[in-house]
Amino acid sequence: MAWSWRYEGANGDAVDGPAESFTSQADAESWIGQTWRELAASGVTSVALVEDDRVDYRMSLEPPAE
Repeated sequence: MAWSWRYEGANGDAVDGPAESFTSQADAESWIGQTWRELAASGVTSVALVEDDRVDYRMSLEPPAE
């Protein structure tokens, strides 16, 4: 099984991002924990963790509303 991230912009459309692939969910989550700030700065507003072709979950990279 291969894990990867799908990147989305403010309008929900797919945007380009690093084409990384991971052998485990833990590795993918560790990587996003280290790089989410750079992704957010480049215009990525949310990411989806994908296992092969199945979306496991989505996560916002935007700060929480106050």
